Amino acid sequence: MPGLARNGHLLDETSDAIDAVNVLKGDAASYEWNTESQFDAEKDKTQFRRYEEACDRVKNFYKEQHEKQTVAYNLKAREDFKKTTRARMSIWQAIELLNTLIDDSDPDTNVSQIEHLLQTAEAMRRDGRPEWMQVTGLVHDLGKLLHFFGSEGQWDVVGDTFIVGCQFSEKNIYYDSFAQNPDFHDPVYSTKYGIYKPNCGLDNIMLSWGHDEYLYHVLKDQSTLPEEGLAMIRYHSFYPWHRENAYAHLTNEKDAKTLEIVRAFNPYDLYSKNDEPCDVAKLRPYYESLIAKFFPAELNW
Repeated sequence: MPGLARNGHLLDETSDAIDAVNVLKGDAASYEWNTESQFDAEKDKTQFRRYEEACDRVKNFYKEQHEKQTVAYNLKAREDFKKTTRARMSIWQAIELLNTLIDDSDPDTNVSQIEHLLQTAEAMRRDGRPEWMQVTGLVHDLGKLLHFFGSEGQWDVVGDTFIVGCQFSEKNIYYDSFAQNPDFHDPVYSTKYGIYKPNCGLDNIMLSWGHDEYLYHVLKDQSTLPEEGLAMIRYHSFYPWHRENAYAHLTNEKDAKTLEIVRAFNPYDLYSKNDEPCDVAKLRPYYESLIAKFFPAELNW
């Protein structure tokens, strides 16, 4: 019947139009997080991560971290995490608690933690990043709460992360300080692949325990952050990988996508650092509204 034929054509046209919109929406979602950052266009990026000029506090921190982050310690830390609930509080309460910490591993700034978190999120907001990415920027360092939850110091909380259980990469900063780590001379852990298989993927390796890994495990079952946000949290301190291209012999195809995600996050974490204070009281209502969209009122820490 002519009417049915006409309606059939209209249905096809409508379906095609919907498909086109969905493709555009998908492209837009990708564009929102996966375009070059704009806020840092005028930044002198050579002024960041200048570890060769770092103070003794930073150098001593990494010496201790590199000596003590062993396979045995990392297995114990993960087991302890599973057995212990350290606190129960809201995201904003966690931000306020963290604000008393000064990160001994950071050579770039001495601003408070709340300043860094807000600077990161605000840079994303200025660049029009999606809400989930803004709130990821806001919370990305909350794993540093480990410092108040029975850590052995700052060496198992902050600093660049690296893979344990195989040969330490020479792409790690202050590589020579690994020589005092017992695993450096272990007949298995000191080999190229160690306890892993070639291209086994980051899901199957053990990163040095610290605030990235801790917060990832806290939030993966207690938030509605997308996988991209969780990856940004888990790997943002894994500089030997996302900046220096180390560990390619252990990564797989999935990790190539993750690398793209983490690199999109990194400029906001690194280059947003400055000594100009944020107006916390003014910004708090906006970010509390974002927190309510992605997190419960209280979380187990």
